[in-house]
Amino acid sequence: MIQPALGRTKTILFITTGFLLLVAPLSGLSEEPNLALGQLPKVRIPSHNLQYDAKVELGKLLFFDPRLSKDNSVSCAFCHVPAAGFADPRQFSLGVGGKQGGRNAPSAMNAAYSHLQFWDGRASSLEEQALGPIQNPVEMAETLKNVVKKLNKIKGYRDRFRAVFGQEVSPDTIAKAIAAFERTLISTNSPFDKFVAGDKGALSAGAQRGFELFQGKARCVLCHNGPNFTDGKFHNLGVPQVGPLKEDLGRYNVTKRDADRGAFKTPTLRSVALTAPYMHTGGFKTLDEVIEFYNKGGEAVPGKDAFMSQLNLAEQEKKDLADFLNSLTGDLTSMALPRLP
Repeated sequence: MIQPALGRTKTILFITTGFLLLVAPLSGLSEEPNLALGQLPKVRIPSHNLQYDAKVELGKLLFFDPRLSKDNSVSCAFCHVPAAGFADPRQFSLGVGGKQGGRNAPSAMNAAYSHLQFWDGRASSLEEQALGPIQNPVEMAETLKNVVKKLNKIKGYRDRFRAVFGQEVSPDTIAKAIAAFERTLISTNSPFDKFVAGDKGALSAGAQRGFELFQGKARCVLCHNGPNFTDGKFHNLGVPQVGPLKEDLGRYNVTKRDADRGAFKTPTLRSVALTAPYMHTGGFKTLDEVIEFYNKGGEAVPGKDAFMSQLNLAEQEKKDLADFLNSLTGDLTSMALPRLP
Protein backbone atom coordinates (compact mmCIF):
# COMPACT_ATOMS: atom_id res chain seq x y z
CA MET A 1 0.00 0.00 0.00
CA ILE A 2 1.24 3.45 -0.89
CA GLN A 3 0.06 6.46 1.06
CA PRO A 4 1.57 9.57 -0.56
CA ALA A 5 0.82 13.03 0.72
CA LEU A 6 -1.83 14.19 -1.70
CA GLY A 7 -3.23 17.13 0.20
CA ARG A 8 -6.46 17.13 2.13
CA THR A 9 -8.21 14.56 -0.07
CA LYS A 10 -6.90 11.74 2.15
CA THR A 11 -7.15 9.41 -0.83
CA ILE A 12 -5.56 6.01 -0.33
CA LEU A 13 -3.82 4.24 -3.21
CA PHE A 14 -3.86 0.46 -3.32
CA ILE A 15 -1.95 -1.70 -5.75
CA THR A 16 -3.68 -4.97 -6.45
CA THR A 17 -3.15 -7.55 -9.19
CA GLY A 18 -0.63 -5.20 -10.74
CA PHE A 19 -2.97 -2.23 -11.17
CA LEU A 20 -3.63 0.81 -9.06
CA LEU A 21 -7.07 1.41 -7.61
CA LEU A 22 -7.72 4.87 -6.28
CA VAL A 23 -10.23 4.70 -3.47
CA ALA A 24 -11.57 8.11 -2.52
CA PRO A 25 -13.47 8.72 0.70
CA LEU A 26 -17.21 8.99 0.36
CA SER A 27 -17.90 12.68 0.38
CA GLY A 28 -20.21 15.19 -1.20
CA LEU A 29 -17.60 17.94 -1.10
CA SER A 30 -17.27 19.46 -4.56
CA GLU A 31 -13.58 20.26 -4.09
CA GLU A 32 -12.60 16.59 -3.91
CA PRO A 33 -10.43 16.09 -7.03
CA ASN A 34 -10.72 13.01 -9.22
CA LEU A 35 -7.36 11.25 -8.90
CA ALA A 36 -8.31 8.17 -10.92
CA LEU A 37 -6.41 7.53 -14.14
CA GLY A 38 -9.12 7.31 -16.76
CA GLN A 39 -11.03 9.10 -19.47
CA LEU A 40 -11.38 12.87 -19.42
CA PRO A 41 -14.62 14.51 -18.34
CA LYS A 42 -16.21 17.25 -20.40
CA VAL A 43 -14.48 20.60 -20.18
CA ARG A 44 -16.13 22.97 -17.74
CA ILE A 45 -17.22 26.17 -19.45
CA PRO A 46 -17.28 29.29 -17.26
CA SER A 47 -20.60 31.10 -17.12
CA HIS A 48 -18.93 34.41 -18.01
CA ASN A 49 -17.57 33.00 -21.29
CA LEU A 50 -20.07 30.61 -22.83
CA GLN A 51 -18.87 28.45 -25.69
CA TYR A 52 -20.29 28.52 -29.21
CA ASP A 53 -18.90 27.93 -32.68
CA ALA A 54 -18.57 31.54 -33.86
CA LYS A 55 -16.61 32.49 -30.75
CA VAL A 56 -14.33 29.45 -31.06
CA GLU A 57 -13.66 30.25 -34.73
CA LEU A 58 -12.83 33.85 -33.84
CA GLY A 59 -10.46 32.62 -31.14
CA LYS A 60 -8.76 30.31 -33.63
CA LEU A 61 -8.12 33.22 -35.98
CA LEU A 62 -6.58 35.24 -33.16
CA PHE A 63 -4.49 32.26 -31.99
CA PHE A 64 -2.85 31.99 -35.41
CA ASP A 65 -2.60 35.72 -36.15
CA PRO A 66 0.91 37.24 -35.83
CA ARG A 67 -0.61 40.73 -35.85
CA LEU A 68 -1.15 40.34 -32.11
CA SER A 69 2.61 40.95 -31.76
CA LYS A 70 4.48 44.25 -32.04
CA ASP A 71 6.19 43.50 -35.37
CA ASN A 72 3.44 41.23 -36.76
CA SER A 73 5.75 38.21 -36.68
CA VAL A 74 4.74 36.13 -33.64
CA SER A 75 1.38 34.44 -33.03
CA CYS A 76 0.25 32.22 -30.18
CA ALA A 77 0.77 29.26 -32.54
CA PHE A 78 4.40 30.32 -33.07
CA CYS A 79 5.24 28.85 -29.65
CA HIS A 80 2.26 26.48 -29.36
CA VAL A 81 2.76 24.51 -32.55
CA PRO A 82 -0.11 22.14 -33.43
CA ALA A 83 2.18 19.44 -34.84
CA ALA A 84 4.22 19.53 -31.61
CA GLY A 85 1.23 18.91 -29.37
CA PHE A 86 0.65 22.69 -29.14
CA ALA A 87 4.01 23.01 -27.37
CA ASP A 88 7.27 24.52 -28.63
CA PRO A 89 9.74 22.18 -30.39
CA ARG A 90 12.56 24.68 -29.66
CA GLN A 91 14.32 24.37 -26.32
CA PHE A 92 13.64 28.00 -25.43
CA SER A 93 10.72 29.88 -26.91
CA LEU A 94 11.49 32.89 -29.10
CA GLY A 95 9.71 36.24 -29.29
CA VAL A 96 9.76 39.29 -31.52
CA GLY A 97 13.18 40.14 -32.91
CA GLY A 98 14.40 36.65 -32.05
CA LYS A 99 14.47 37.39 -28.32
CA GLN A 100 14.99 34.19 -26.36
CA GLY A 101 12.95 33.39 -23.31
CA GLY A 102 14.23 31.35 -20.39
CA ARG A 103 11.65 28.54 -20.58
CA ASN A 104 10.18 26.11 -23.06
CA ALA A 105 6.53 27.01 -23.72
CA PRO A 106 4.23 24.40 -22.14
CA SER A 107 1.59 22.69 -24.24
CA ALA A 108 -1.71 24.52 -24.67
CA MET A 109 -3.36 21.13 -25.16
CA ASN A 110 -5.68 20.20 -22.28
CA ALA A 111 -4.90 23.51 -20.56
CA ALA A 112 -8.67 23.80 -20.18
CA TYR A 113 -8.44 21.33 -17.29
CA SER A 114 -5.86 23.40 -15.36
CA HIS A 115 -6.88 25.82 -12.63
CA LEU A 116 -3.58 27.71 -12.94
CA GLN A 117 -1.72 28.56 -16.15
CA PHE A 118 1.97 28.93 -17.08
CA TRP A 119 4.79 26.89 -15.56
CA ASP A 120 4.62 29.04 -12.41
CA GLY A 121 0.83 29.29 -12.20
CA ARG A 122 0.74 33.07 -12.36
CA ALA A 123 -2.55 33.16 -14.31
CA SER A 124 -5.74 31.83 -12.77
CA SER A 125 -7.70 31.30 -15.99
CA LEU A 126 -7.27 30.81 -19.71
CA GLU A 127 -8.70 34.30 -20.20
CA GLU A 128 -5.99 35.82 -18.02
CA GLN A 129 -3.31 33.68 -19.65
CA ALA A 130 -4.32 34.73 -23.17
CA LEU A 131 -3.33 38.36 -22.60
CA GLY A 132 -0.02 37.63 -20.88
CA PRO A 133 2.21 36.78 -23.88
CA ILE A 134 0.83 39.72 -25.90
CA GLN A 135 2.21 42.16 -23.33
CA ASN A 136 5.39 40.26 -22.44
CA PRO A 137 8.41 42.24 -23.76
CA VAL A 138 10.29 39.03 -24.56
CA GLU A 139 7.37 37.35 -26.31
CA MET A 140 4.91 39.38 -28.42
CA ALA A 141 6.04 42.74 -26.97
CA GLU A 142 2.81 44.55 -27.84
CA THR A 143 0.39 46.63 -25.79
CA LEU A 144 -3.27 45.79 -25.47
CA LYS A 145 -4.12 49.30 -26.65
CA ASN A 146 -2.20 48.79 -29.89
CA VAL A 147 -3.60 45.29 -30.47
CA VAL A 148 -7.14 46.60 -30.11
CA LYS A 149 -6.35 49.48 -32.47
CA LYS A 150 -4.86 47.16 -35.10
CA LEU A 151 -7.70 44.65 -35.03
CA ASN A 152 -10.40 47.31 -35.09
CA LYS A 153 -8.93 48.55 -38.38
CA ILE A 154 -9.60 45.15 -39.99
CA LYS A 155 -13.17 44.89 -41.24
CA GLY A 156 -13.23 41.10 -40.99
CA TYR A 157 -12.41 41.29 -37.29
CA ARG A 158 -14.76 44.18 -36.58
CA ASP A 159 -17.63 42.25 -38.14
CA ARG A 160 -16.80 39.04 -36.26
CA PHE A 161 -16.41 40.74 -32.88
CA ARG A 162 -19.72 42.54 -33.33
CA ALA A 163 -21.45 39.29 -34.32
CA VAL A 164 -19.97 37.32 -31.40
CA PHE A 165 -19.88 39.92 -28.62
CA GLY A 166 -22.12 42.72 -29.85
CA GLN A 167 -19.22 45.18 -29.73
CA GLU A 168 -15.90 46.01 -31.32
CA VAL A 169 -12.56 44.60 -30.28
CA SER A 170 -11.46 44.98 -26.65
CA PRO A 171 -8.91 43.26 -24.40
CA ASP A 172 -11.73 41.40 -22.65
CA THR A 173 -13.25 40.06 -25.86
CA ILE A 174 -9.83 39.10 -27.26
CA ALA A 175 -9.14 37.10 -24.11
CA LYS A 176 -12.54 35.42 -24.15
CA ALA A 177 -12.29 34.42 -27.81
CA ILE A 178 -8.78 32.93 -27.48
CA ALA A 179 -9.76 31.09 -24.29
CA ALA A 180 -12.85 29.67 -26.00
CA PHE A 181 -10.68 28.25 -28.77
CA GLU A 182 -8.12 26.87 -26.32
CA ARG A 183 -10.90 24.98 -24.52
CA THR A 184 -11.31 22.92 -27.68
CA LEU A 185 -7.66 21.78 -27.72
CA ILE A 186 -8.30 18.45 -26.05
CA SER A 187 -6.17 15.33 -26.34
CA THR A 188 -8.34 12.28 -25.83
CA ASN A 189 -9.34 8.99 -27.48
CA SER A 190 -5.80 7.69 -27.08
CA PRO A 191 -4.93 3.97 -27.03
CA PHE A 192 -4.94 4.32 -23.22
CA ASP A 193 -8.49 5.72 -23.29
CA LYS A 194 -9.62 2.81 -25.45
CA PHE A 195 -7.91 0.39 -23.08
CA VAL A 196 -9.64 1.70 -19.96
CA ALA A 197 -12.94 1.73 -21.90
CA GLY A 198 -12.64 -2.02 -22.33
CA ASP A 199 -10.53 -2.60 -25.45
CA LYS A 200 -7.79 -4.72 -23.90
CA GLY A 201 -5.99 -4.98 -27.23
CA ALA A 202 -5.49 -1.21 -27.42
CA LEU A 203 -2.24 -1.41 -25.40
CA SER A 204 0.69 -3.64 -26.21
CA ALA A 205 1.96 -6.03 -23.57
CA GLY A 206 4.89 -3.67 -22.97
CA ALA A 207 2.60 -0.66 -22.55
CA GLN A 208 0.47 -2.61 -20.07
CA ARG A 209 3.57 -3.43 -18.06
CA GLY A 210 4.49 0.25 -18.29
CA PHE A 211 1.05 1.14 -16.93
CA GLU A 212 1.74 -1.02 -13.88
CA LEU A 213 5.14 0.59 -13.41
CA PHE A 214 3.62 4.07 -13.80
CA GLN A 215 1.33 3.35 -10.87
CA GLY A 216 3.80 1.36 -8.79
CA LYS A 217 7.57 1.09 -8.87
CA ALA A 218 8.16 4.19 -11.03
CA ARG A 219 5.89 6.31 -8.77
CA CYS A 220 4.82 8.57 -11.66
CA VAL A 221 1.24 8.56 -10.37
CA LEU A 222 2.22 10.50 -7.25
CA CYS A 223 2.16 13.68 -9.35
CA HIS A 224 0.72 12.59 -12.68
CA ASN A 225 -2.70 11.51 -11.49
CA GLY A 226 -6.30 12.17 -12.46
CA PRO A 227 -7.85 11.97 -15.94
CA ASN A 228 -5.44 14.62 -17.24
CA PHE A 229 -2.37 12.94 -15.71
CA THR A 230 -1.42 15.92 -13.54
CA ASP A 231 -2.05 16.93 -9.94
CA GLY A 232 -1.97 20.59 -11.01
CA LYS A 233 0.55 21.27 -8.24
CA PHE A 234 4.11 22.59 -8.19
CA HIS A 235 7.23 20.53 -7.48
CA ASN A 236 10.99 20.96 -7.35
CA LEU A 237 12.31 17.92 -9.20
CA GLY A 238 15.98 18.79 -9.23
CA VAL A 239 15.96 19.77 -12.90
CA PRO A 240 19.37 21.20 -13.86
CA GLN A 241 19.27 24.92 -14.67
CA VAL A 242 20.31 25.59 -18.26
CA GLY A 243 19.87 28.45 -20.69
CA PRO A 244 19.85 32.23 -20.40
CA LEU A 245 18.49 32.36 -16.84
CA LYS A 246 21.10 31.97 -14.12
CA GLU A 247 18.37 30.94 -11.70
CA ASP A 248 14.68 30.30 -12.25
CA LEU A 249 12.75 30.35 -8.99
CA GLY A 250 9.51 29.15 -10.58
CA ARG A 251 6.44 29.25 -8.36
CA TYR A 252 8.34 31.29 -5.75
CA ASN A 253 8.15 34.32 -8.03
CA VAL A 254 4.37 34.22 -7.63
CA THR A 255 3.89 33.18 -4.00
CA LYS A 256 7.16 34.34 -2.33
CA ARG A 257 6.99 31.17 -0.23
CA ASP A 258 10.36 29.53 0.40
CA ALA A 259 8.78 26.12 -0.09
CA ASP A 260 8.01 27.08 -3.70
CA ARG A 261 11.59 27.87 -4.73
CA GLY A 262 12.41 26.01 -7.93
CA ALA A 263 8.94 24.46 -8.10
CA PHE A 264 7.11 24.19 -11.42
CA LYS A 265 3.67 22.94 -12.39
CA THR A 266 3.18 19.27 -13.16
CA PRO A 267 2.37 19.11 -16.88
CA THR A 268 -0.22 16.83 -18.40
CA LEU A 269 1.19 13.67 -19.92
CA ARG A 270 -1.54 13.38 -22.53
CA SER A 271 0.10 13.39 -25.98
CA VAL A 272 3.44 13.84 -24.21
CA ALA A 273 5.21 11.96 -27.02
CA LEU A 274 4.51 14.97 -29.26
CA THR A 275 5.70 17.75 -26.96
CA ALA A 276 9.49 17.34 -26.85
CA PRO A 277 11.72 18.85 -25.55
CA TYR A 278 10.74 18.34 -21.93
CA MET A 279 10.70 20.20 -18.60
CA HIS A 280 10.47 23.97 -18.21
CA THR A 281 14.06 24.24 -19.44
CA GLY A 282 13.49 22.07 -22.50
CA GLY A 283 16.61 20.29 -21.32
CA PHE A 284 15.57 16.75 -22.26
CA LYS A 285 15.17 15.91 -25.94
CA THR A 286 13.45 12.53 -25.58
CA LEU A 287 11.16 10.63 -23.25
CA ASP A 288 14.00 8.17 -22.70
CA GLU A 289 16.11 11.02 -21.27
CA VAL A 290 13.25 12.06 -18.99
CA ILE A 291 12.79 8.52 -17.71
CA GLU A 292 16.52 8.22 -17.02
CA PHE A 293 16.44 11.54 -15.14
CA TYR A 294 13.69 10.25 -12.86
CA ASN A 295 15.39 6.88 -12.55
CA LYS A 296 18.43 8.64 -11.09
CA GLY A 297 16.25 10.70 -8.73
CA GLY A 298 17.01 14.10 -10.23
CA GLU A 299 19.95 16.30 -9.33
CA ALA A 300 20.92 17.26 -5.80
CA VAL A 301 19.53 20.79 -5.52
CA PRO A 302 18.24 22.71 -2.49
CA GLY A 303 14.54 22.18 -1.79
CA LYS A 304 14.12 19.13 -4.03
CA ASP A 305 10.92 17.19 -3.31
CA ALA A 306 11.46 14.31 -0.91
CA PHE A 307 9.85 11.75 -3.22
CA MET A 308 12.54 12.34 -5.87
CA SER A 309 14.83 9.40 -5.24
CA GLN A 310 16.38 6.66 -7.33
CA LEU A 311 13.91 4.22 -8.90
CA ASN A 312 16.34 1.47 -9.92
CA LEU A 313 14.39 0.60 -13.04
CA ALA A 314 15.80 -2.13 -15.28
CA GLU A 315 16.34 -1.41 -18.98
CA GLN A 316 13.23 -3.35 -19.99
CA GLU A 317 11.19 -1.50 -17.38
CA LYS A 318 12.31 1.85 -18.78
CA LYS A 319 11.32 0.70 -22.27
CA ASP A 320 7.91 -0.47 -21.02
CA LEU A 321 7.32 2.85 -19.29
CA ALA A 322 8.13 4.70 -22.52
CA ASP A 323 5.69 2.46 -24.38
CA PHE A 324 2.95 3.42 -21.95
CA LEU A 325 3.70 7.14 -22.26
CA ASN A 326 3.48 6.80 -26.04
CA SER A 327 0.04 5.23 -25.63
CA LEU A 328 -1.27 8.55 -24.23
CA THR A 329 -1.21 10.25 -27.65
CA GLY A 330 -4.74 11.30 -28.58
CA ASP A 331 -6.54 12.21 -31.79
CA LEU A 332 -5.63 15.90 -31.92
CA THR A 333 -2.28 15.75 -33.73
CA SER A 334 -2.74 18.31 -36.51
CA MET A 335 -4.78 21.39 -37.38
CA ALA A 336 -5.37 23.28 -40.61
CA LEU A 337 -4.28 26.91 -40.58
CA PRO A 338 -7.21 29.33 -40.78
CA ARG A 339 -7.52 32.00 -43.44
CA LEU A 340 -6.96 35.27 -41.62
CA PRO A 341 -9.13 38.34 -42.32
